Amino acid sequence: MIRSRYAAAAAVVLAAACLSVPPVAAQTVPSGRVPADTVTPFSLPGVPTAAVARKELAALKVKTYKDDGSYQRGKFGAGWAKVGDCTTRELVLKRDKHRGTFAKCTVTGGTWISAYDGLVLDAPGKLDIDHLVPLKDAWFSGAKGWTDAKRLQFANDMARPQLLAVSAQSNRSKGDRAPEEWMPPRAAYACTYVKAWTRVKTYYKLTITKEEKSKLAKELKAPCK
Repeated sequence: MIRSRYAAAAAVVLAAACLSVPPVAAQTVPSGRVPADTVTPFSLPGVPTAAVARKELAALKVKTYKDDGSYQRGKFGAGWAKVGDCTTRELVLKRDKHRGTFAKCTVTGGTWISAYDGLVLDAPGKLDIDHLVPLKDAWFSGAKGWTDAKRLQFANDMARPQLLAVSAQSNRSKGDRAPEEWMPPRAAYACTYVKAWTRVKTYYKLTITKEEKSKLAKELKAPCK
């Protein structure tokens, strides 16, 4: 149960979760194989064009930070927030499905296409919900000074391109790393990834490092659109 001091943030999460997102067109995809280029993973909400992302990147504050050991996952809420009868994880799995079967909030089956590595997954247990901008990165680039309610919102934000259902192995390979240290192994997703990263950092007024900015600028050049 969400603690009362998180009530305002939970309301924001609920509103975001109710956004209407166009479903992925039905496609026949064999489970476990890398799909062809014509197979499209779920499209994240709020991803800007490369031109807009480049302007946003130019406006972001550059700041170096050092891991001082102060980050704690619990500062962003105790796990996934509960929104009505569902958790944010369940809502993202429903939103991102290629096709699926659900019993209220419980995901009982389905197919998901992992945007990071192109894997087709046939069970929810094979997926993680990735925080595109990792919580630890956010902590040291500005979230350390936020209220608990704002950090809870960030960790459960479905209105921005911040949460995505991906294969567990790709998410765990990424860990807490920023784009200069990790990019999706599926090269076709690089452009979307850096545009989404820049938008999240911009919306939440988070800082970036010199190395991070350099990598984002490189990836946002043509042919990224």
